[in-house]
Amino acid sequence: MFAPRQYLFYLFIASLLVLQGCASVPMAGSQEDQRAKQFKPAKGKAGIYVYRNETMGAALKKVVTINNQMAGATAADTYFWFEVKPGDYQIVSDNNLDNTITVKAKAGKNYFIWQEMKMGLLVGSTKLSVVDEQTGRNAVLTCQLIKQN
Repeated sequence: MFAPRQYLFYLFIASLLVLQGCASVPMAGSQEDQRAKQFKPAKGKAGIYVYRNETMGAALKKVVTINNQMAGATAADTYFWFEVKPGDYQIVSDNNLDNTITVKAKAGKNYFIWQEMKMGLLVGSTKLSVVDEQTGRNAVLTCQLIKQN
């Protein structure tokens, strides 16, 4: 049998789980999603994928910018796909300049950046990491494409 304090604790945890829900972001159409998952950049361009393939922090949206332009926000199991000209691209997560990845994009190549959720005391944060192509492709295939701002 639960002691009164234990009962209140479990009730509190259950209430938080019910209230947490999931963040929602505007999603791209299925044709765009399928095109991005072909992993074939247009001639003379590169593909940059920023994905978040975990449910930790599902109630939190996390902002992504590329070259100081707001792309939008990620949610659990979503990704961005940027088809870009060759050059340098700075991707920032959560408006935190300490959480920045720079990609030197080359035509015909794909780059995969994992936006990993990290739990904090009051709110979750993120960490960006460049991953190899196979890891990135496998992760993106489990996610849905976000409509860019």
